[in-house]
Amino acid sequence: MDFDLSPLFISFRAALTATFFTFFIGIAAARWMLNYQGRGKGIIDSIFIAPLVLPPTVVGFLLLILLGRNSPIGQFLDSFNYTIIFTWEATIITATVVAFPLMYRTTLGAFEQIEPNIFLAARTLGASEWRIFLEVMLPLSYRGLVAATILSFARALGEFGATLMLAGNIPTQTQTMPVAIFFAAESGDMKTAMIWVLILMFISMSVIILVNFWSERKKSKWQGKKKAKKKYFQHTNKDNIYFCQQQGLVIDIKKQLQGFALGINFKAHEETLGLLGASGSGKSMTLRCIAGLDSPDEGFISLNGQVLFDSQRGINVPSSQRKVGFVFQNYALFAHLNVGQNIGFGLQNLAKYEREESIKKYLRLMELEGLEKRYPHQLSGGQQQRVALARALATEPDILLFDEPLSALDTYLRNRIELLLTQVFSNYNGVTLFVTHKLEEAYRVCGNLLVLDNGKIIEAGSKENIFEKPRTFTTAKITECKNFSSVQVINSQQVRALEWGCTLQVIEPIPEKLTYLGFRAHHIRFSDNPNQENTFPCWLVGVSETQHRTTLFLKLHHTPNGNKNYDLQAEVYRERWEEIKHYPFPWYVTLDSLKIIMLEN
Repeated sequence: MDFDLSPLFISFRAALTATFFTFFIGIAAARWMLNYQGRGKGIIDSIFIAPLVLPPTVVGFLLLILLGRNSPIGQFLDSFNYTIIFTWEATIITATVVAFPLMYRTTLGAFEQIEPNIFLAARTLGASEWRIFLEVMLPLSYRGLVAATILSFARALGEFGATLMLAGNIPTQTQTMPVAIFFAAESGDMKTAMIWVLILMFISMSVIILVNFWSERKKSKWQGKKKAKKKYFQHTNKDNIYFCQQQGLVIDIKKQLQGFALGINFKAHEETLGLLGASGSGKSMTLRCIAGLDSPDEGFISLNGQVLFDSQRGINVPSSQRKVGFVFQNYALFAHLNVGQNIGFGLQNLAKYEREESIKKYLRLMELEGLEKRYPHQLSGGQQQRVALARALATEPDILLFDEPLSALDTYLRNRIELLLTQVFSNYNGVTLFVTHKLEEAYRVCGNLLVLDNGKIIEAGSKENIFEKPRTFTTAKITECKNFSSVQVINSQQVRALEWGCTLQVIEPIPEKLTYLGFRAHHIRFSDNPNQENTFPCWLVGVSETQHRTTLFLKLHHTPNGNKNYDLQAEVYRERWEEIKHYPFPWYVTLDSLKIIMLEN
C-alpha cells in the first residue's frame, strides 16, 4: 500500500494558514497591550496566553462549547446549513488558537525591549502613531517577529488534542500529522507512526535551529521599561486649533506624582531657561507635559499663542502636532536608521530635494559631515549627541527641550558640546528649556534659572542672582553651598551662627523669616589679622585634594577632638594651599559680611 502523504500537506496548509492569521492578530494584540494601562491588564494577558498553558483537550472542549451546534455561533451558522465541527476550517481555528499565545507573547517581549524614549522622540518629530508603528517599532523588533512567526508555525504544525476534538480525524480532510501518529500507533502500525514522528522531529529541530540563529544575532542595547502612564489623551484635530493672546511659553499645570504634587507656573519668551533641582523634583515631568508625552491633571499650556493643553476646554494637542524639539538624556536615536535618516526623520512633509538640503545643512552645523551613512552604534557619545541635536533642530521647532543631555558624556566631550549648544542657542529665536543637575553646566549654558523642589518653583531669576544670593536653604544646597548654620538674630547688624559658635556682623537687611546662614567654601579667606571683622581662629581637621583645588575641613575657636569634628569647609587653589599648609596654628579665617548668605527655610 502506498504511503499516504495527505497528513503532511494538510498539516502544512493548516499551519501556514493559521500562522498567517496569528501573525497579524498577535502583532495587533501585542501593540495594544504595550500601550494599554487600564484595569484588568493582567486578566486580559492571562486570557491571551491561556491556550499555551491549558491542556489541549481543555482548549478543544472550550472551542466545542463556543462553536458547537448548540452555541449561539453554531446556531447562527446552522441557519445557513453550515457547521464548523469536523471541517477543514475547524483545523485552522484550533491551530490559530493554540499558536496565537506564542506569537503574541514573543512579539510583546520584542516590543518591550525597545527603549520607550525612541517612541517619544518620534512623536516629538511629528510622526503619527501608524508611522511610528511601521517605521520604528516593526524595524526595531523584526528579529523578534521572525522568531515569533517561526515558533507559531511550529506550534500550529504540532497541534493534536484540540484539533482532534474540534476537527476530528477525517482522512484527506482534517487528519494532520499528530492525529495520524495517534491513530497509527493505536492501530498497531508502528512503522507509519515512526515515519510521521521522524518527520515532525525533523521539522521541530529545524525550527529550534532557526530560532537560535535569530536569537544569537539579536543584539538589544536596552532593557524593557514600563510604558509611562497617561491619564488621558484627547485628540485635537489639526483643523481645530485654539489660540490665545500670549506669546512665548505659558504654563500653569498640576499633576499628582508618586510622593508629591507637581505644580508649575511660569512664562518664558525667547530665552534659554535652566531648570535646576534634585532628582525627583519634577524637572523632567515638566518637559514631558510641555511636549505632550505626559498629560497634566489640570491646567493650561500655550506656545506662541497656540493652546497646547487646557483641561477646562478639553484641549490636549498630540505631541506630533506641537512643534517641539526634544533632546533626551540617552539621545533616543533610531538604531535602524543611519545618521542622515535620523536627522531627516521629522522632515517627511518636505520635498525630497528640500529634505536632503536640510540634512546637509545640519550635518555641517553639527560637524557631522562624512558620517551621514553611519549608524548610531558606529558613533561616539559626542557624535550621537550631535545627531540628536541636529534631528531636533531640523524640524525648526517652536521650543527646544533638553533633558540632562550631557550627563552621559565625559568632561572633554561635555565641554565641546556645551560650546556648541551656546552657539546654537545664540542663533535660536525661541524658548529653550534646559534640565540639568550640574551647576557649572547650567551657569555656562543658561541665562536665567528656575529652581524646583518637590514639584514647586522655589526661586526664579538670573543665574547670577540665584548663585550669589539664593533666598532659600534648599536653593543654597542645590547650588552647592557647603557651610550652613542655624541662626539667632541679635540686632539689625548682628547675628549669631549657632553651629559655628560665633557672632557675625552683617550689612544687608535681615529677612523676616531668617532661619539659616550660608557661606560658600570658596569665599572663605585666610587672614593674618586676627582683629579683622568676622575673623576667627581655626584648626585644620582634614584635607581633600583634586588636581586644581583643595578642600580644607576647619574647626573654629579650639583644637578638634576628632577627624569628623569640623565647622567649615574652605576651598583654595593648590598654589594657595602650598603657601598656608606650613603655617603654625591657629590659622585665622574671615567670613566677609558681603558674602554671608541669609536664608529662609
